[in-house]
Amino acid sequence: MEYRLTARRNDGIPVAMNQPSSTLAYGSIVLAAVLWGGSIVAQKMALGSFSAVEASVFRDIGGLAILLATWWSKEGGAIRISRADMGLLGLLGLGVLGNHLLILMGLNYVSGAVGGVIIGSSPVVTSLLSAMLIRDVPLRAVWAGALLSFAGVGLVSVSGFQAAGEHPLLGSALVFLGVVSWALYSIGSRALMERMSALTVNWTSLMVATVLQIPLLWTDQKMMVAGVASVTVSDWLALGYLVVFATAVAQQAWLFGVKGIGPSRASVLGNLTPVAAIGLSALILRESVGLVEMIGIALILAGVWVVNRQTAQKNN
Repeated sequence: MEYRLTARRNDGIPVAMNQPSSTLAYGSIVLAAVLWGGSIVAQKMALGSFSAVEASVFRDIGGLAILLATWWSKEGGAIRISRADMGLLGLLGLGVLGNHLLILMGLNYVSGAVGGVIIGSSPVVTSLLSAMLIRDVPLRAVWAGALLSFAGVGLVSVSGFQAAGEHPLLGSALVFLGVVSWALYSIGSRALMERMSALTVNWTSLMVATVLQIPLLWTDQKMMVAGVASVTVSDWLALGYLVVFATAVAQQAWLFGVKGIGPSRASVLGNLTPVAAIGLSALILRESVGLVEMIGIALILAGVWVVNRQTAQKNN
């Protein structure tokens, strides 16, 4: 059984699933990585006035509105969704939910710099899971890099940071689970993008995540209790950044890039995210970045380099 959205482009021509050029795909991945680095700071700021669930729900509602408007104006919506694809979109929605909500929850307990370091493991996590699940690269090509990156994550999670709460290990674990959620989303989305556009995959999976989160608002309230007047201007701006840049723009750019070069290659450029996150956390949030954080990010980036080198050799 198939479900059809029948709108088309303004000129009546069905939308083609064209493969993006490698240059444009790599550029899109770089853009997404840098914007997500800034999103770590924005999430940390937003938590000053919003609960984790409130920030995640408002972020996703705003991002969904932008993506739907863009989808309607650019594509008009000529797609077919099979029952199997609807199930996969549901699973992708869980990946978006996990990524957005778990990272926000984790940032309640760790600094933005530490969150950025842990998120730096995303390329290796994606490559490792991709090798295990879809076998686009050999597992033996990624295990050594994975060990290096996970050593870096473990180092900053245990001993090297300024905790922002009473449960820093819990915070680190939540952020890392958010990374795993995004890795699974990146892997699963590529199969769907062979049949529909990245924009369609983006808004449909984000809609699933939004719907699933709304009931959680009754379990985690901050602004809804204190009132809208309690939200500072800087926190509104941070939430706006999350809506426009971290959700609508960055997520669309990432999916566009993954469609062109695949999840393993795309994930390599994700090392720009922790670098941006650490720098912006120190500059904007005035968070200290010590020797252990530097060693941790060095181990993670070394792991990314090893994975990139090994997979490149296997592909030659």
